[in-house]
Amino acid sequence: MTDQAILVTGAAGFIGFHVARQLLAEGRPVLGLDNLNSYYDPALKRARLALLRAEPGFSFVQADLADRETIAALFAQNRFAKVVHLAAQAGVRYSIEQPQSYVESNLQGFLNVLEGCRNNGCRHLVYASSSSVYGANTKLPFSVQDRTDHPVSFYAATKKANEVMAQSYSHLYRLPVTGLRFFTIYGPWGRPDMALFLFVNAMVAAKPIRLFNHGRMRRDFTYIDDVTRVVSKLIDLVPTDDPAAANAPCKVYNVGNHRPEELMHVVSLLEQELGRTAIKELLPMQPGDVMETFADVDDLMRDTGFAPSTPIAHGVRNFVSWYRDYYKV
Repeated sequence: MTDQAILVTGAAGFIGFHVARQLLAEGRPVLGLDNLNSYYDPALKRARLALLRAEPGFSFVQADLADRETIAALFAQNRFAKVVHLAAQAGVRYSIEQPQSYVESNLQGFLNVLEGCRNNGCRHLVYASSSSVYGANTKLPFSVQDRTDHPVSFYAATKKANEVMAQSYSHLYRLPVTGLRFFTIYGPWGRPDMALFLFVNAMVAAKPIRLFNHGRMRRDFTYIDDVTRVVSKLIDLVPTDDPAAANAPCKVYNVGNHRPEELMHVVSLLEQELGRTAIKELLPMQPGDVMETFADVDDLMRDTGFAPSTPIAHGVRNFVSWYRDYYKV
């Protein structure tokens, strides 16, 4: 690969696949990295990867970010000028069951990426954080200026740790870093463990959908195409010294649709698109969950001139259309 290649970690994952495809469409060579683990159906990851492999300018390395020697060698060999780090062990509930995998992927893996960047002349690291860092905050909308000291899941704790790790490397080594707090991303080629996918799977199989807090939840659903546009714009927007980050070249942005949707409304949209009524199982609140998410995206809009805005009805229609096609429903 040339030194213009952008490293995209988690390239076979939901967001990584779309980001890699967007960068390739812009004529930027991409080296994708993924470990293709079995957290969810690897066949879906391989199907995404097959589409990327068909694109000129794409190459792929299967490796685990927690493998320090392999990742160090990859960075030394390629000396990536820009890195988009999207690989992580995802999922709030799974972090309660399997915390060790989050330490390996989200902490050790992220440290190996930071080390690779600082030792090999990386000019900008863009990495995925999460709206889950806002935890028990009740002030809405969530602002990047808000404190994030009360994570309510171990997944959220690892994402908060990533932000602190990135800021320390930015301060110590002048490494420009940009963190993206993603809010409930959905769309074609999505993750099977996320709400929309779970709901459609259940509805197609005529099984109950599980609605926690008796369905009284609101989420800032953010369409995947908006996310890829944000990453595309920010990758070239290298942060300068920020007084709010100890004068380090370090920024954090919310990436959300800045419009919370009632979960019951989203279910009704799915019912319309699928032409069937959901069987609803109303359950109490579960550990690690929050009632509502709502992104303040003023900083993102100020710095990029863009903010996610895809209407939920449009996004749900596209997701269901992809689902029907992929699963031959």
